[in-house]
Amino acid sequence: MPILLLIRHGENDYFAHHKLPGHLPDIHLNKRGREQAEDLRRTLIKLPIKGIYASPLERAVETASPLARSLGMEVQLKPGLADINVGIWMGRSWKVLNRTKLGKDIQETPSRFQFPGGESFVQVQDRVVTVLDSIASAHKGQLVAVFFHADPIKLAVSHYLGQPLDRFQRLVISPGSVTVLRLDGSNVRLLALNLIPPFSIPLMK
Repeated sequence: MPILLLIRHGENDYFAHHKLPGHLPDIHLNKRGREQAEDLRRTLIKLPIKGIYASPLERAVETASPLARSLGMEVQLKPGLADINVGIWMGRSWKVLNRTKLGKDIQETPSRFQFPGGESFVQVQDRVVTVLDSIASAHKGQLVAVFFHADPIKLAVSHYLGQPLDRFQRLVISPGSVTVLRLDGSNVRLLALNLIPPFSIPLMK
């Protein structure tokens, strides 16, 4: 039964200014984000991690890299872990989006929503779960760290817990946080949600 640490990347200026980054390149961690990556490194280096995976977007890779260097491991990039493609809304403000009908649809009926020129939440959930299932199959009985993004993490947790997609927005995944899932076929356990370092949990019990 593999245990997956689902880790949201650290803060960046797009997050701080309430902008939608989507798949835009060259979005790097800011000072606070680098501090969060170091906090994660100090906490997670104590655990018997056997694999480190990440979205290929810079903010996820930069969050994973300090831990990988300390453990002497490679960050394995998985395009399927990328953030949601928000199409024409890339780089634009969440506040503006939330004042439109699209913003209401995202909150109330995300299962029927697709970003103009981008992805639907259903598509994102499908691709993320496919990658996580593959990682879990390759690491049976092991602990693995997976660095990616807030909505994909929430969508994955909703899937594994059997929750309707329309309720995924009820979950909170903060920058630099760790959510812990133990997968054993249909026997899934959410061991922790949205942990902020430093923390200590009996993962292997």
